[in-house]
Amino acid sequence: MTRASLDKQPHEVASMFDGVAERYDLTNDVLSLGQARLWRKEVAKAVDARPAQKVLDLAAGTATSSLPFTRTGAYVVPCDFSLGMLQVGKQRHTWMPFTAGDATRLPFKDDVFDAVTISFGLRNVQDTDAALRELYRVTKPGGRVVICEFSHPTWAPFRTVYTEYLMRALPPAARAVSSNPDAYAYLAESIRDWPDQPGLAERLRTAGWSKVAWRNLTGGVVALHRGFKTS
Repeated sequence: MTRASLDKQPHEVASMFDGVAERYDLTNDVLSLGQARLWRKEVAKAVDARPAQKVLDLAAGTATSSLPFTRTGAYVVPCDFSLGMLQVGKQRHTWMPFTAGDATRLPFKDDVFDAVTISFGLRNVQDTDAALRELYRVTKPGGRVVICEFSHPTWAPFRTVYTEYLMRALPPAARAVSSNPDAYAYLAESIRDWPDQPGLAERLRTAGWSKVAWRNLTGGVVALHRGFKTS
């Protein structure tokens, strides 16, 4: 697997997620110390899906992140480029319209979705800026984007402890619960090398999104960014 600081090769990243698909949701719950479920709830609030709205859940994996949107009555499309993830998801949720797609070349027409969202997947895309532009393209005028991604803790002492956890404690913990622990060493590096909150906000603006803002969760371990497509 290429290191997080180097260019991400899509076929390698897809293969990595294929290898962790079966136990991915369980592993995330364990490694996040239960916080993953709370973060999903906050994403659902931020997306604010409504009945009959169309929602794109990019990097949806097995569609665990998509389920809260379906409960509102919205039409949700879980999209991912890992066929292994999609296959596991389809086995669990046969009724959902799983779609294989590359974030930098989405298989959808312009101005389709009322809301687009991606949780913990943007940092694994080879070209982040291209993905942000693609999300903008497929969003209806007046629509919104919500990005949930690991970020940088705002309190310096906690940031040091968190970085130590990522690089030292996370890989051994992953070996105990994951079907592909090496993948989590890569994920730890990708988290450490990801832009901070203002940095990601600026990239959203550059891609065309307006009214960009963010909110920190768990002291900045995770950040929710939101933006709108001008009507």
